[in-house]
Amino acid sequence: MDEKVSPANTAKNQPAGKVRRDVMILFAARAARGFGDGFAVIILPAYLSALGFDPIAIGIVATASLLGSALFTMAVGYLAPRFDLRSILLGGALLMVATGVVFPAFQSLAFIVVVAFIGTINPSAGDIGLMIPVEHSMLAREVPDRERTRTFARYSLIGALAAASGSLAAAIPELLVAHGWSQTGAFAAMFYGYAALGVISTAFYRWLPHAHAEAAHASAPLGRSRGIVYKLAALFSLDAFAGGFAVQSLVALWLFQRFGLSLAAASIFFFWSSLLAAFSYPVAARLSRRIGLINTMVFTHIPSSVCLILATFAPNLVTTLGLLLVRSALSQMDVPTRTSYVMAVVAPEERTAAASVTAGPRTLASAISPGIAGVLMTTPFSGLPFVICGALKIAYDVGLLMSFRHIKPSEERVP
Repeated sequence: MDEKVSPANTAKNQPAGKVRRDVMILFAARAARGFGDGFAVIILPAYLSALGFDPIAIGIVATASLLGSALFTMAVGYLAPRFDLRSILLGGALLMVATGVVFPAFQSLAFIVVVAFIGTINPSAGDIGLMIPVEHSMLAREVPDRERTRTFARYSLIGALAAASGSLAAAIPELLVAHGWSQTGAFAAMFYGYAALGVISTAFYRWLPHAHAEAAHASAPLGRSRGIVYKLAALFSLDAFAGGFAVQSLVALWLFQRFGLSLAAASIFFFWSSLLAAFSYPVAARLSRRIGLINTMVFTHIPSSVCLILATFAPNLVTTLGLLLVRSALSQMDVPTRTSYVMAVVAPEERTAAASVTAGPRTLASAISPGIAGVLMTTPFSGLPFVICGALKIAYDVGLLMSFRHIKPSEERVP
C-alpha cells in the first residue's frame, strides 16, 4: 500500500489485474457514498421541516451546503497536484463521517448552516463533492481512451443505482416513528447511518495506491488546457446555476407541500427516478459512440428540461410524477459524457485540475439559486423555480452546441 504512482503509470504500463482492482475499489466507494446521498437528499428537507423551518430557511441550508462543496472542490484542484490523491479521498471520507455524527446534534438554524457548509451532505442528486474530481482523475488514468466513456458510464450507473437503493431507505424514519421512536430521533439514526457509510468509504480508499496528479516539479495546475477548461467551466456553471433551482431536496419539498406526498411515497418515487437515471448512463455511452459526446449531452438534455417545465403546470400528481420520471430518464445522460469529454480534451497531466476547475464553479453556481428558489416557492406559483431552471438549461444546451460541436475528442476524429 506504500507504492508511489507517477503520472506515467497509467493503464498502458500497469498490470491489467491491478488496474481492474483499483477501478473496482473506486466503484465500490462510489456505491457506498451514493447510498448515503440517496436517502440524505430526501430526509434533509423532511428533517428541517420537522424542526419547524420554512422553504426560505431550507433554501438557505441548501445554498450553504452547495457553497461549501464548491469551495472544497475548487481547493482540491489546487491541492491535488501537490498532495497524494489517496490522502485527499481519505480526508473526504472522514469528513463524511463527521458530518453524519454532528448534523443531528444541532437544531439552531445558524449551527445547521455551518455544518451544511463544512459537511458533505448535499441537497442535489448527482456527482457533487470534493471527492468527485479526484475519483474522475484516477479513473481516467486507469483506463485507455477507448474505454473512458464506458468506464465513466459504469461509475455513474453504480452511483445512481446505489442512490436509488438509498432513496428507499428514506422511508425508515416513518417506520421507526411507528414503532415508538421520536421523529427527531428517527432522523438522527439516519444521519448516523450516513456516518457509517463514510467509515465504509474510508476502508475502501485505504486499499488504493498512492498517486499524484502531476509531477512534483509542475508549476501550475492548468497550462495548455486553460482556455478550453475555463470556457467549459463557464458553460457548466450556467447549467449548474439553472439546476440549483430544482435540486432534489427542493423538488421533494415541493411535492410534500403541493400534493401532500408522504415520506414513504417520496422514497418510492425517488427510487424509480434514480433507477431511470442510472440506466440512462450506459445508454448515453452507446449513444455517444453513434452521434458524439456533445450531441448526446445536448439532444437528451433539452427534452428533459421541457418535461420539467410541463410538470409545474400539470393538473394532478400522477401527471406531474410521470413528467418528472421522463425527465429523470433523460436529464442525467450528460453526466458520463460531460466527464469523458473534459478528460478527453485536456492534457493528461492536467486532468485532476480540469475536473476540479469545471466541477468547483458548477457547484458554486448551483449554490446561488436554491436560496432564490426557496423564496420563489412561497409565491402563489410555487413551481416558478422549475420553469426558470428549464429555460436556463435550454439556453446552456444551445450555447454548448454552438461553442464545442467542432472540438472533438480523439476517438471521434476521422483519421
